[in-house]
Amino acid sequence: MLFERLLVYDDRARAGAAMNMAIDEALLELSSAPTLRFYGWRQPSLSFGYFGKFTDVAAAIDARDVVRRWTGGGSVSHGDDLTYSLINPATHPAFVHGPVAIYAASHRAIRDALRVEGLEAQLAAAPAPKISDACFANPVRDDLMLGGRKIAGAAQRRTRASFLQQGSIQIPDLTPAFRDRFARALSAAVEPREIPSSVLDRATVLATEKYGTDEWLRRR
Repeated sequence: MLFERLLVYDDRARAGAAMNMAIDEALLELSSAPTLRFYGWRQPSLSFGYFGKFTDVAAAIDARDVVRRWTGGGSVSHGDDLTYSLINPATHPAFVHGPVAIYAASHRAIRDALRVEGLEAQLAAAPAPKISDACFANPVRDDLMLGGRKIAGAAQRRTRASFLQQGSIQIPDLTPAFRDRFARALSAAVEPREIPSSVLDRATVLATEKYGTDEWLRRR
């Protein structure tokens, strides 16, 4: 398994897009152990990668809560999906695994959890040709495929202190049992927790001063 111990936050608050991104960054800053957060969205939303162009997603802004992620990748529609973040501090052994290895391991964990629900998803063996800036239109190696359609992908950011992967599973109404199976496919020692007030306080600042600002949204 990828982690010896894993803290799990099953966040049912359904925050706005800016706050969701801010909580992930606050966890990246403050988590002292490998951490998995599940979360939803207050309203239909769209996130796009750090290096993306705002003009490519501007048309969605009237219908969706649009936010720029700190991770890379293409644009992702949110609402019916199950979104997660995976954080691993540099002080823990799994940090030695490169981004490619963690990407594959997390998608294998999702695949194994889906099989219990009767869904036989498979990891993509090779990237498909890029056809748009929408993340789920462009499978890459180790994305999760079901019936020829990409159903799970992720974006990453690695700093000297920690690692963040933000992922989306585009299957509606996945059960709480699925979340538990996914977590336990990553670690045998899963510890459910409530998000600490220190994380939420820091996230409130990040949402107000970074993710919720036009400067951040339109920086490219």
